[in-house]
Amino acid sequence: MDIAHCYLHGNADAVEFCPHDSYHHILAASTYNLEEGDRPSRHGSISLFNVDGSDMAGGDDHLDLVYSVETSGIFDIKWSPPGQHANPFLSQADADGYLRIHMLESSCNGVEGINLKDMISEKISDSMCLYLDWNPSGTSITVGLSDGSVSIVSFLESKLEIQEEWKAHDFELWTTAFDIHQPNLVYTGSDDCKFSCWDLRDGPSNLVFQNSKAHKMGVCCIQKSSHDPNSLITGSYDETLRVWDLRTISKPVNETSIGLGGGVWRVKHHPYIPNLVLAACMHNGFAIVSIKGNEAQVLETYTNHDSLAYGADWQKGEANHRGERTNPIVATCSFYDKLVRVWRPENEIIM
Repeated sequence: MDIAHCYLHGNADAVEFCPHDSYHHILAASTYNLEEGDRPSRHGSISLFNVDGSDMAGGDDHLDLVYSVETSGIFDIKWSPPGQHANPFLSQADADGYLRIHMLESSCNGVEGINLKDMISEKISDSMCLYLDWNPSGTSITVGLSDGSVSIVSFLESKLEIQEEWKAHDFELWTTAFDIHQPNLVYTGSDDCKFSCWDLRDGPSNLVFQNSKAHKMGVCCIQKSSHDPNSLITGSYDETLRVWDLRTISKPVNETSIGLGGGVWRVKHHPYIPNLVLAACMHNGFAIVSIKGNEAQVLETYTNHDSLAYGADWQKGEANHRGERTNPIVATCSFYDKLVRVWRPENEIIM
């Protein structure tokens, strides 16, 4: 069920709902544009929207642009985890090799005066920053780089400082993620088809495992389940979403897999419903997948975009997910048609 849509001025590649109380209605979207020529340049933008899907009949649902700023070309954005800072922070990984932190400001708890204040930026690498993830305490960020390296950057007292950086993979490091249950562990995935885990307690970081056989093409995304400390999912250009059992951390087991008909570029666990995953499947739109034990099935697909499906997120806030049945709000974006859409699944999801 479509709620609203908006065309951006650039190629849309990421959407992220704010997870902080009082700001669950705020949606951030980023863009990346490459100007080719003798001196190629990469530029982008961040846009903030007010999302109101409260009218289930569709009468007053809306997606209102409340703020926009031009930036370097952006590959990824992430909000800081809730409960760690007085204000929400939005981090960006950009094509100029910088990690940048913005602070969300508002004159009140509504949408009046919403803006992003530049806090700090740090040159991470001469390579491009492709992906980022916060640790659960909001004190550290892992950044994947286009030369196959991963950088661990501390964020303390409004300062960014590179703590550690190492060559983790042979090609582009498309994704990296902290283990939310064991934040000393960092996962990485790359165009070299390898899926790896590193222990930050050992310096230089110790390789806990590296799987080079399961993925037939590059590893695009990794996300740990917040509901099950032993479960993790990966997505790959080989069009497959894989579920991993981490009980033996040195040798994870590929518990189940499901083909989604397009490269699995992004995956997002539902914040409150266990085993429910939203996936951006590049040439094949978006999918909502149910994972139970060693079985995975597609509950619903969304194909109202006409270009590469890149960004996807669930709206946070328990008020949106009360009761045994729910019809959560989803935001998605597609690249070349520069489109952001907000929608609800056609079918109610039984919790």
